Amino acid sequence: MEFEHVSVLLQECIDNLNIKPDGIYVDGTAGGAGHSREIAKRLTTGRLIAIDKDPDAIKTATERLSPYPCAQVVRGDFKDIPVILDNLGIDKVDGILLDLGVSSHQLDTAERGFSYHAEAKLDMRMSQEGLSAYDVVNGYSQEELTRILRDYSEEKFASKIAWFIVKEREEAPIETTGQLVEIIKKAIPAAARREGGHPAKRTFQAIRIEVNNELGVLRQCISDSFDRLAIDGRFCIITFHSLEDRITKQMFAEFTKGCTCPPEFPICVCGKKPRAKLVSRKPIEPSKEELERNNRSRSSKLRVLEKILD
Repeated sequence: MEFEHVSVLLQECIDNLNIKPDGIYVDGTAGGAGHSREIAKRLTTGRLIAIDKDPDAIKTATERLSPYPCAQVVRGDFKDIPVILDNLGIDKVDGILLDLGVSSHQLDTAERGFSYHAEAKLDMRMSQEGLSAYDVVNGYSQEELTRILRDYSEEKFASKIAWFIVKEREEAPIETTGQLVEIIKKAIPAAARREGGHPAKRTFQAIRIEVNNELGVLRQCISDSFDRLAIDGRFCIITFHSLEDRITKQMFAEFTKGCTCPPEFPICVCGKKPRAKLVSRKPIEPSKEELERNNRSRSSKLRVLEKILD
């Protein structure tokens, strides 16, 4: 299957990266290279580093960016942007973009195990390496399962679903997405199953976040990669659920804080100055036209930070 993914908030990202033809840019989640290709088109003597940890994405991005000599594709995790830049001999960059959505290819390729609509082995690994959904479902304690379902998806029936999972796997390991869906349906009352979309949606989201350490990776990336932005450089992050957006909002806000002296001090003695400014105080959301074209963009939000001080 060809790696298909409709790039969300594409024009908004390109506009807010404020691309300079001679600048250096990082797309930390290259995917199908939709954003990367539009960045590369605007560069002359500049440079684009397109990163992804999914081998399928690397193959596709390499093919699609081959017409652009300015573009270099690297397999890696976006939390390691500083290491990747060091390996390439790059100190500062003019823009960093992260699109935190699961690609259409990953969702629609049944064997990747991301979808609750298709029968497949439990997997959900974006890198196709390491801890899998099978390991989480069959190896985590009832308390651990409850925690991730509650914290990562605000699942109202977290403890009940966790109990049903543990009870079911006592008979035999839970091998497939279909088996897990049926267990979730048993755990959730019939009236609740008829509300708010597919009953397995929140559980699958929570397990995917745990498998890929999505929130920890995001925190590390923002913290470590900000220092690699040049002055006037932009950090653009597209989120798709409230936890990602909250982390992005809070961490961006920390960079915009200046003086931390108590309000009763007549003058500042801490000497702290804001290191960045928000390009837009509110997140940028998809237009009505984009929502009509691409239903998967409906929960996306773009936040943009501009560095003003090293």
